[in-house]
Amino acid sequence: MQQVSLYTDGACSGNPGPGGWAAILIYNGHEKVLSGYMNQTTNNRMEIFAVIKGLSALNKSCIVNVYSDSSYLINAFNNSWIDNWQKNNWRTSQKTEVENQDLWRQLLAYSCKHEVRWHKVKGHADNEYNNRCDALAVAEIKRYKSDIV
Repeated sequence: MQQVSLYTDGACSGNPGPGGWAAILIYNGHEKVLSGYMNQTTNNRMEIFAVIKGLSALNKSCIVNVYSDSSYLINAFNNSWIDNWQKNNWRTSQKTEVENQDLWRQLLAYSCKHEVRWHKVKGHADNEYNNRCDALAVAEIKRYKSDIV
């Protein structure tokens, strides 16, 4: 099975507000860069959406190492939050409805096609790809704001 690295980040200007996302897929020394924006969203939604877009760009099943600075995203998988949410009919441990269910469900659908490994990276630090994703996501917000002026 091919191994792919997927670096992602999401950003938001206001929360909610205009948001940007970015994903960089790396396979065998080649990169595919994806980015975009949404009008009215949240930072957490952009973090999840970036991974959805990255995984959806893969044409076949792979081992995918996902790197993100979002504790919300990474902990959902590494700490089994998502398993518990599903077992509890999409309710948190406090019995409230899980936010962003629509995106979590999409992410599960894409991630089950691959062997996904979730890695937390420190944001705004020394990770070149995380920094690039952050810059791309922020640039998407700026582009969106300039388009509506």
